[in-house]
Amino acid sequence: MEKPASFDEMWGANETLREPYRKFQAWFDSEDPARLRKKQREAEKLFRLTGITFNVYGSSEAEERLIPFDLIPRIISGSEWARLSRGIEQRVRAINAFLFDIYHKQEIVKAGRIPEEMISRNEAFLPQMIGVEPPGGVYTHIVGIDLVCTGPGEFFVLEDNARTPSGVSYMLENRETMLQMFPELFSENRVQSVSNYPTDLRRSLAACAPPTCEGKPVVAVLTPGIYNSAYFEHAFLADQMGVELVEGHDLRVVDGRVAMRTTRGYKPIDVLYRRVDDEFLDPLNFNPESALGVPGIMDVYRAGNLTIANAPGTGIADDKAIYSYMPEIVEFYTGERPILQNVETWRCSEPVALAYVMDNLEDLVVKEVHGSGGYGMLIGPTATKKDLAAFRRKLKARPGNYIAQPTLALSTVPIFSRAGLSPRHVDLRPFVLCSPDKVEITPGGLTRVALKKGSLVVNSSQGGGTKDTWVLED
Repeated sequence: MEKPASFDEMWGANETLREPYRKFQAWFDSEDPARLRKKQREAEKLFRLTGITFNVYGSSEAEERLIPFDLIPRIISGSEWARLSRGIEQRVRAINAFLFDIYHKQEIVKAGRIPEEMISRNEAFLPQMIGVEPPGGVYTHIVGIDLVCTGPGEFFVLEDNARTPSGVSYMLENRETMLQMFPELFSENRVQSVSNYPTDLRRSLAACAPPTCEGKPVVAVLTPGIYNSAYFEHAFLADQMGVELVEGHDLRVVDGRVAMRTTRGYKPIDVLYRRVDDEFLDPLNFNPESALGVPGIMDVYRAGNLTIANAPGTGIADDKAIYSYMPEIVEFYTGERPILQNVETWRCSEPVALAYVMDNLEDLVVKEVHGSGGYGMLIGPTATKKDLAAFRRKLKARPGNYIAQPTLALSTVPIFSRAGLSPRHVDLRPFVLCSPDKVEITPGGLTRVALKKGSLVVNSSQGGGTKDTWVLED
């Protein structure tokens, strides 16, 4: 195996096999590499037959690609996961409380913990949500918290995804693929299950139904359509939950309710799991050019006759400048110190921070505050002089559009390569479900892996792949 340049989750800091990987390593050593290569090809064929693809934007036309999958699992001990879960739940509860506060009394602003302009001038802040209380008081029904590991038990939050987090379908398909190909591994290792996620998702969404709901809540998934990069996931989750997948043109407002077209006429919906951004949700309230949303849906929502998951306006919690205040947010709303720490962050809107970033650009990672998918970011240590010069111009022109962070020594997990096992950098996106009475965290989540040697960019849109993530029962 190649020697990792940073902490390796399988081999540890001293090249000593870590406990969670012992049974897996014994199995791997007994396997014929030719059989494993054949299994890798089978997995790729299975993914292609299933249609597990995503769209890459940036060229003249969106390009559809297969999600690269690596068969070496990432393995986390039960005790390590227990601590992570406590930190994730604490953070998600704080985010939900923060969202309620900023759309009501803004106590955190009055207390001087967050500058008022960070809210009022934020493009993700929706004035239309001021004074609106979502059914059950839940803003963030589905959350993805991106974590990076830098050492044994050392996890940092890289970013929060509270708007429309994606990737859960890949988590489920990765597990299903591993179960099909290597059932013996799961009989040897006590791996916590993730297969209940669709059932849990539907139950959690139904628990957030509005007071006007009578009987069993009607749930539907709203998709922008087949050309969206995550369309596979939208269709997958609707199918797995046993609910309708709808587009904007399938819906209309009927008698103060949002209803979907069926062969028997229009049927009212109680809970809409939307995968359409705020701007396109309602042409009467937001972008008048939108053909993806439903005219008048926000009026129905504000009247309390519909649950929209996640609630409109939650995107402000995805903002990377707001992220930099998360330690204060957690402490303000929970009265506790954060269990999970942030990565050190410089807000380029602040002159002193901007000067530091300009002077140290080649050592930093710079991100757009509303960026996602690995687009629009700079990784200083691997950037060319031309890239650095271009980013300096961007920072001078719009400093408030960027934050900067140190280049972390992300942990590595082995991938299966021609050389055997080769270390590659990873991150982790656990998925969280929130309902009025509970917070559920699926054990594990989506591990994204940078397949290029030395790369720190794990996004599939930038050439990254995925792995199955195991959380063991202690």
